[in-house]
Amino acid sequence: MTHQAPIQRLLIANRGEIAVRIIKTARRLGIHTIALYSDADSHAMHVREADEAWHLGPAPARESYLDTGKVLRIAKEAGADAVHPGYGFLSENSDFATACEQRGLRFVGPSGAAILAMGDKSGAKALMEAAGVPVLPGYHGADQGLAVLRDQARLTGFPLLIKAASGGGGKGMRRVEQIEDFDEALAAVKREALAAFGDDQVLLERYLPRARHVEVQVFADTQGNAIYLGDRDCSLQRRHQKVIEEAPAPNIAPALRRAMGEAAVAAARAIKYRGAGTVEFLLCGEEFFFMEMNTRLQVEHPVTEAVTGQDLVAWQLAVAEGRPLPLSQEEVVLRGHAVEARLYAEDVAAGFLPASGPIHWLDWPQGVRIDTGVAAGDEVSPYYDPMIAKLVAHGDDRAQAFARLADALAALDLGPLVHNGPLLLRLCQEPEVLAMSHHTQWPIPTTAEPVPALAWPLATLWLASRTGPSPWQQAPGFRLGATRSLTAAVRIGDEARVLTLNERAGTLFWQGEAHAYELGADHIRLQQAGRWQRYPLYTLAEGDYVLQLAGQRIRFSADDQRHQHHHDQGAEAARGAIAPMHGMVVELLVEAGQSVTRGQPLLVMEAMKMEHILRADRDGVVAALPCRQGDQVSQGTLLVHFAADDEKDEKDEQEQGEAP
Repeated sequence: MTHQAPIQRLLIANRGEIAVRIIKTARRLGIHTIALYSDADSHAMHVREADEAWHLGPAPARESYLDTGKVLRIAKEAGADAVHPGYGFLSENSDFATACEQRGLRFVGPSGAAILAMGDKSGAKALMEAAGVPVLPGYHGADQGLAVLRDQARLTGFPLLIKAASGGGGKGMRRVEQIEDFDEALAAVKREALAAFGDDQVLLERYLPRARHVEVQVFADTQGNAIYLGDRDCSLQRRHQKVIEEAPAPNIAPALRRAMGEAAVAAARAIKYRGAGTVEFLLCGEEFFFMEMNTRLQVEHPVTEAVTGQDLVAWQLAVAEGRPLPLSQEEVVLRGHAVEARLYAEDVAAGFLPASGPIHWLDWPQGVRIDTGVAAGDEVSPYYDPMIAKLVAHGDDRAQAFARLADALAALDLGPLVHNGPLLLRLCQEPEVLAMSHHTQWPIPTTAEPVPALAWPLATLWLASRTGPSPWQQAPGFRLGATRSLTAAVRIGDEARVLTLNERAGTLFWQGEAHAYELGADHIRLQQAGRWQRYPLYTLAEGDYVLQLAGQRIRFSADDQRHQHHHDQGAEAARGAIAPMHGMVVELLVEAGQSVTRGQPLLVMEAMKMEHILRADRDGVVAALPCRQGDQVSQGTLLVHFAADDEKDEKDEQEQGEAP
């Protein structure tokens, strides 16, 4: 490929933070940007930031961002001369890449043939074996019969992973501990793979329980140059999806690091690769095994940019124009250490269930790089990936980078949408993480941290201030300078307390100490040990409040009869299966009148590109199914209704009477 004319009009076939990220580089390079948006994204940040934006269609990705016909039509009508796919959606769709080039559009990525070669995970492993790259034991054959897969699972050994042959990003993947669980896991992977990738072919891999996930960033141009720009450790994961990534990967001997880099370049050369790619390995001691190659820009590319000082999107655009790589292998220099945290809208305590909803307030911390596609007033949609932002800290060494990221996470102020910020802060302070003794199966802590003792008096002060013009004027016989008692019934989570504080002339007294304070419209300032600290407070639509304290978002309320009403609602909800998030009903696994046992799968939901199986939380009888396959349902919707105990007893008696 010879040098082409510069890209002038770039269509970005994506959304969210990656679209905004690409726009920033394109704008710096003087390239006109064209955004796409669905109904759900009509006011999104990437639409506001682009030079122009075109409507794609309805909110579901299949009818908008994944509709190649619409994307290509808009590219032509908008006069685009290049298409950047970002990551996800169409970024690893070989047909789309080929179609772009057939229409004279420069695809900012590898050729369709290269994507196809690595997109087929089974074929990719065979290619890597031929290229001398070590691969994990397993099965990646064409025969997908259930009996064959069962036999191959036994030969591979347990634990093992069932993976979508066309998958990636943790989607279409299940870990199986024993043969008895194989069939259910296989069915789930096939459903998820078909929905996400249009292909239900699977492969089997031996699961290495204490391995590290280390990946190498490769880049190749059209002139035969191929290099690697260091590596990244992505071992902190949940549900096979990365949570925190860092570069370079720590505690790796130079010879081993070089061997992985050279193996990654060999993988790229084997498929005549061009552009940015990532070769992922499992590292066990001094051995490494090829997992897969992602033929696109990675979510975690900012940590590589931080330690190399390079703009990888600018590199991608240069390669798409036929220009050579800006650096040779010898010129690549890594400086310091970088760590990235993925901020997701998700309920950690509920098993990382994805969340969605409005962002009423948002104050980003200083001193770190923020890659985001949202601002205050925006909304996280239930239709797409729940990532809110990526926070990236760079330091002279690993300890400094983690310390800076922890400081930023502690200062993060976002709500009322639930997110994993407190977990990320906790991970940045975990001794095992700081010592780099974790691995891909390291159990990320999901239990809620204890409520700080200070939360109770602050909540009491706030609630007392809501009941009158000022917290001290509510007491009868008020006179200036007198000591008054402030009493409130406070509920935090499942615990309720009645607290009484003494107050006099802007000073609170509790536990034998005096603290000066100031009460604002959305905060409390408190003086402790001679230092003032500001604690943000926000009112939710339901009348509850959120207190920002010690890196936690603590929700509290007045303990009144409203909570009994909530309890009654919860008791009613316990009579069935409730949708834990917005999503689509993929498959119903039970029918009305059927008896079920605790733990039995009831139905399958798909939310934010992931499958979730809802199971019975007790033995019971299905009285009714208020939903159907294909229904889009909202969080809190009753999906499976259980019969009341008296109805169940009556059914049991009828069945006993019918028995011979």
